[in-house]
Amino acid sequence: MVTSDQRRRQLAREKYVRQQQRREEKRRKAKLRNTVIAASLAVVLAAGGAVYASVALTDGSKDSDSAAGDSPTTPTPSQSESASPEPKMAVDAKGTYAMTLKTNEGDIAIAMDAAKTPRTVNSFHHLAAKKYFDGTKCHRLTTGGIFVLQCGDPTGEGTGGPGYNIPDENLTALGKAGTDGKVTYPAGTVAMANTGQPGTGGSQFFLVYKDSKLPPQYTPFGKMDEAGLKAVQAVAAAGGVGGASDGAPKKPVTIEKATVAKK
Repeated sequence: MVTSDQRRRQLAREKYVRQQQRREEKRRKAKLRNTVIAASLAVVLAAGGAVYASVALTDGSKDSDSAAGDSPTTPTPSQSESASPEPKMAVDAKGTYAMTLKTNEGDIAIAMDAAKTPRTVNSFHHLAAKKYFDGTKCHRLTTGGIFVLQCGDPTGEGTGGPGYNIPDENLTALGKAGTDGKVTYPAGTVAMANTGQPGTGGSQFFLVYKDSKLPPQYTPFGKMDEAGLKAVQAVAAAGGVGGASDGAPKKPVTIEKATVAKK
C-alpha cells in the first residue's frame, strides 16, 4: 500500500521531471533561435548592411516558468524551481538617484530619475545592494548600425538575469518613432535590454556611446556623465575581439563594484 508520504514524494519527483523537460525544450529552441539569428546577421554583414535587428539588444533573462520558447532560459546562480518576485519598492518614487559603476576602464556615473522609471531604479537599487553586478563583465560591444556596450549579465554570456522581470517604463521619452519605426537613443543614454517582448527586462542594460536608431521598446532609465561616456567610447574605439562589429569588446570591461544612492 502506498502511503500518503510516498505519494507526495512521487508527485514531487514527477513535477521535477516535467520542469526539467520544459527547461530542456526551451534550451533547445533558444539554441535554434540563436543559430538562425547568427546566420541572418552574417548575411546582413556580408551584404554590407549596417542596420541591426532589435534582437541585438535582447536580454537572455526570462521568467523560468514562462511557456514561451523564443528566448534563452535564465541560468540563475541558484537555478531555482520558480522565478524570484520583483523586489518590493524601496526607493523614493519622486527622487533622483546615482548609480556608479567602478570598472577597470574607468568609473561610469549614471543619473537616474525614479519619477520616470521607479521600478527600474528600484530594481537596480536592490541588485546593487546585493552586489549582483560586482565582478561581472560587459559582454557585448556593437560598432556598426547601433553603438552600445551591453552589461549586467552575471554569466558574462548574454543569457543571465536575476530571475524576475520588470515592466517597460518611459518608452515615450525619446519622442515619436519615425516611418522606420525607430527613435534616436542619444549618446550617453543608458537603457534596459529585454527578450524582444514587452515587460521582460531583467538585469542587462546597455550604454549608448554614439547616437543609435532603435525601436522605442527599451526602457531609457539613465544618463552617463561625461567621464563615463568617454570611458565607454575609449572601449569602443578599440573595437571588438577579432575585429568583430558585434561581440566581446577587445578591451575587456569588468564592473568591479556597482552602487546606487539617492542624490
